[in-house]
Amino acid sequence: MSARLEHLDIHPLRDDLYNELHSRPFQVLPTPARITQMSVLTTPQQRQQQFEHLQELHRRLGYPVPEKDVGCFEQTFGNLRVRREMHMEFASYTFTNLDVGTDDPFAQTGISPLPEGWLEELVGTVVAAFHLEIRPGHKDTNADLAYVRKHFEGLRLVGSSPQEGAARVWGTFKLHSDGFGRFMVLNHSMSNSQLGRLTQRLMEIETYRLMSLLALPLAREITPRLNDMDQKLAVITQGLADNQDVDEEEMLAELTNIAARIEAFRAHSTFRFSATRAYHQLVLSRLEQLREDELSGHLTITEFMTRRLTPAVKTCEAVSERLEDLSRRVDRASDMMRTRVELAIQSQNQQLLTSMDRRSKIQLMMQHTVEGFSVVAISYYLIGLLKLGLDALYDSGVAFNKSLVLGIAIPSTLILVFFGIRTIHHRFIKLAKKQ
Repeated sequence: MSARLEHLDIHPLRDDLYNELHSRPFQVLPTPARITQMSVLTTPQQRQQQFEHLQELHRRLGYPVPEKDVGCFEQTFGNLRVRREMHMEFASYTFTNLDVGTDDPFAQTGISPLPEGWLEELVGTVVAAFHLEIRPGHKDTNADLAYVRKHFEGLRLVGSSPQEGAARVWGTFKLHSDGFGRFMVLNHSMSNSQLGRLTQRLMEIETYRLMSLLALPLAREITPRLNDMDQKLAVITQGLADNQDVDEEEMLAELTNIAARIEAFRAHSTFRFSATRAYHQLVLSRLEQLREDELSGHLTITEFMTRRLTPAVKTCEAVSERLEDLSRRVDRASDMMRTRVELAIQSQNQQLLTSMDRRSKIQLMMQHTVEGFSVVAISYYLIGLLKLGLDALYDSGVAFNKSLVLGIAIPSTLILVFFGIRTIHHRFIKLAKKQ
């Protein structure tokens, strides 16, 4: 088959596309085991530092140092298994302690075998951190419950029996005295690979739950400011609806200020709200994959999430939708204000044109008056020149009646000057019409 493909144009990402589905394989976990999961918000600059920190772990434990960073890295150091997965905005670290003795649960955890001081040097902001204890279960459900209660510091338990009773899962979804959350999985009939898949889903549910809630404080912070802007916008819109005599410049400045604040909120929150919706969908899909059965007297994980997480996510979605609604309302109010200003400008322009037309008529009348005076003035000077010429001709010996000739020339000159000026006037009017 490869011989047939070597002459074809192969997409450069074909191998990556095939490998993507296998880039984050499920772990295979024995019973018993102790796991610690940590999810750390990571900037692009911190990713390289985290990889160097992972290389330092290899040096301290005496193992070959990896040269290339990958999206999902897993290495076993004797009884310690370390798994690091890079996500869009966070990195998850899974530490599995395979050396489980007879100690009480959570006395030793997944991070117990780590070299002293290494974990404290991890860069990033920790969001999720919890321990997960895997132990064989008892046949008696009451015995399981009595055993579990002793290790959750008296907090209210959330429990379920996933995979048709093949295991029992207990947790509180709260922080305990050591600053970590806690889960306990009592394995009844699961294989190591099934247990790995179940554990992975539990860790993803807890991690994605917390990541989805990152937007809730932001939503609560934005809401009072949105209320304030909503009231101001309502006042402006009512003023436009009532056709009140308002200061358009001041109102436009207020609308611009509201629009700028809304855009600032959107720029600050759009990614966070979108991420909340995506994480919530992942939580719901992982809950569906658990296929839980109820343990008598206890909320299942799905019921707990539906009752507590979903309202928080809906709050974030409501704030996000309200931001979009306010943005649209500001745009509509701005359009109405611009229309009002344009109508006012058109009215002013109409008044200005009317005034200009009136002044033009006055100027035309004045121009006609000036033209009349111009005819007289030009004729006067022409007659004066003609009289000088007649005097010179008479003095040279040519006999004629100067008074008669001058009397005839006066009306003729007036007529010629009048028609000459009118001809020039009409010529300019024709040129203006052509332009």
